[in-house]
Amino acid sequence: MAGGAAPVVLSSVTVYSLAACAAQLAVGYVLAQRLGRRSSTLDRWVLVWLFYDAIVHFTLEGPFVYMSLVGTVATSEGALATLWKEYGKADERWLHSDPTIVSLEILTVVVDGLLALALIYAIVKDKYYRHFLQITLCVCELYGGWMTFCPEWLTGSPGLNTSNWLYLWVYLVFFNGLWVLIPGLLLWQSWLELKKLHSGKRNPGKKSR
Repeated sequence: MAGGAAPVVLSSVTVYSLAACAAQLAVGYVLAQRLGRRSSTLDRWVLVWLFYDAIVHFTLEGPFVYMSLVGTVATSEGALATLWKEYGKADERWLHSDPTIVSLEILTVVVDGLLALALIYAIVKDKYYRHFLQITLCVCELYGGWMTFCPEWLTGSPGLNTSNWLYLWVYLVFFNGLWVLIPGLLLWQSWLELKKLHSGKRNPGKKSR
């Protein structure tokens, strides 16, 4: 849903919602520094993201799934319902238990959340299967993002509100874009690590492809 530029009022709910996201990131940072002391600097930043990712899946998206299965976000009460109602101003599908969104979120909470925790363990303990988990998680995150928005785009985006910068650039582009950009970068990291592993085992003088 697009229209002329509308004034944006940063309400207390908006500030609370953005502060909650910042607090989750801060918790992820603290956990990464404590548990990733033996990891490289790069991997500690990867852990920051993974802790944040898991926290979002379990503490935000998990309650969303529950609210959507027993009712709707629009009819729910409480702090988390208020946060989701704020996001629903940009994408109203999240307010009314859209079956595609709820189906994806069930997988996101259960599969992606558990994969994030398993990957954290693999990085902290330097396990051989780290990049298998990392590639799997990133592909799941990217697929989830595609299936969240592609059906909406194909039908003319009736549920999206792009009438002002806050809804478009912060709620829709920035917050969803994080789950495109960072999984993409982690896939590239895994590609380079697998290439390095292959190069170390190949015959002398043979070029890797």
